[in-house]
Amino acid sequence: MECEICGKPVPENNPIRAKIEGSVMVVCKECSKLGTIQKTPPKPKFVKQDNKSRRPANTRNRAYTRSEEPTEELIEDFSLEVRKARESKNWSREDLGKKINERVSVITRIETGKMTPDNKLTKKLEKALNIKLLEEVDNIDLNQFINSSSGERTLGNIMKIKRK
Repeated sequence: MECEICGKPVPENNPIRAKIEGSVMVVCKECSKLGTIQKTPPKPKFVKQDNKSRRPANTRNRAYTRSEEPTEELIEDFSLEVRKARESKNWSREDLGKKINERVSVITRIETGKMTPDNKLTKKLEKALNIKLLEEVDNIDLNQFINSSSGERTLGNIMKIKRK
């Protein structure tokens, strides 16, 4: 078993799980300092099905397959764009809320950046304000980031880690 950040070997009988930037990963002792160490997770609860096969209850939380990966992503400064477009049309937040059938508090939270709109709401905003909030996502060839020593991809191969 290897560290998901740097690729160093991790003991299989006692792997260290650390929560780093909101994700729980199996890491080496050195990389565990980048986050908070987690307790070992409990065994998954199983749900009985008609065909008597057992399956974990949390099947909704699964990774995307290549075919269902998102192709569009919300632009980084969406909140500023929404506010500028609304103001250029001389609409109040109430006016925009009525046009897209949303509460004023939702518009306020989007414009202040406290809320990220889902795809449905983003499409409504794009149509009402005549702006582009979604951009195409380029597929990155992750094979160029393969760790030469083990032949596997790790986060450490792809990203730079800022040390404090």
